[in-house]
Amino acid sequence: MLLQGKTALVTGASRGIGAEIAAALASHGAVVIVGYYSRQDAAERTVERIRASGGRARAHRADVRSASEAAAMVEDAVEHYGSIDIVVNNALSPYSFSPSARRTAWEQEWDDYREQLEGSVHGAYNVCKAAMPHMQKQSSGRIINIVTNLIDFPVVPYHDYTTAKSALLGYTRNLAAELGRFGITVNALAPGLTQGTDSSRDTKEDVRRDIIRLTPLQRLAVPQDIAGAAVLLASDLAGFITGQCLRVDGGLVMG
Repeated sequence: MLLQGKTALVTGASRGIGAEIAAALASHGAVVIVGYYSRQDAAERTVERIRASGGRARAHRADVRSASEAAAMVEDAVEHYGSIDIVVNNALSPYSFSPSARRTAWEQEWDDYREQLEGSVHGAYNVCKAAMPHMQKQSSGRIINIVTNLIDFPVVPYHDYTTAKSALLGYTRNLAAELGRFGITVNALAPGLTQGTDSSRDTKEDVRRDIIRLTPLQRLAVPQDIAGAAVLLASDLAGFITGQCLRVDGGLVMG
């Protein structure tokens, strides 16, 4: 197995892409901490799904916007399993992905940006801040931050959300530059519109059709697509890849 003996923490893992990443990492041998904020029932279902497939997992509630709660979640992983080898920052502040209901640029307030920065960037910062000393001590680690291909192709301009994800990509690259000498890789995954998730629920059918038409692989992403890419970046197969943003969108964005 690609991740045998590794301990992984996935934030925002109660459902959707996060839950699929947690299950995929476990299927390749990792012990997984399923991080969640409000949906304990869904987080426990993710844990049970992993255990039913022969994997090992436990759920941990934390608001990653709180430094102390993020640190406690990391320490829980180390205390129970002896290390923290993989971190996937998937959590974000609550957001409504509705093209028709979104706020235009002139309707946005700075507090809207601040809220998304708190979830995407501050949350990832808190988790990484807690995990880095452990990874440095063991001279190895994998950090994967979930961004979005809307950074490159804002087919729907979610100003506050996409700006926060752009900042998270900048944080990713700076971490990669600093942590490489410790054997720690830091990369980002940028999914496209992913069906079956909260972010795609309110997308209008004409927008879906247009995205599919422009996508070389002629379909939308599914959570398993993003999970497979996460397994790759978490494994030794990607041991010499760092500071990169891997777009998982069927070729919609190239370059």
